[in-house]
Amino acid sequence: MKIERLYTHDLSSCCPDDSLTDAAERMRRAEISALAVIDDRAELVGIISERDLARALADTIDPGTTTVAAYATDDVVLADPDDDSAEVEARMLDAGIRHMPVVSDGRLVGMVSMRDLLAVHQHTSAT
Repeated sequence: MKIERLYTHDLSSCCPDDSLTDAAERMRRAEISALAVIDDRAELVGIISERDLARALADTIDPGTTTVAAYATDDVVLADPDDDSAEVEARMLDAGIRHMPVVSDGRLVGMVSMRDLLAVHQHTSAT
């Protein structure tokens, strides 16, 4: 199954200069566990996840003054809407990640999560 049928199109994001507190609040409000990090040119420059926020807190930093850029992952593994879900799942497992931005023609169009991919298995096993 192509991931274009699975990923979240309603994308939440933050800026590299936003505080970790702001990013965590966006995640809480949207009930998600990762945000795309978008620069002032509207380009994807990273991803910040709950795992990154936990790492920051373990470092005993001040999340209100520490920027997203300090803890965001900037070496981002990307997916294409035409990618097969099994292929994306394997790449996520290999990379040890739970969220992958989806990019089409160089433009960020969504985010796929392990939860999205698990739903495929749930649907397949129910039929």
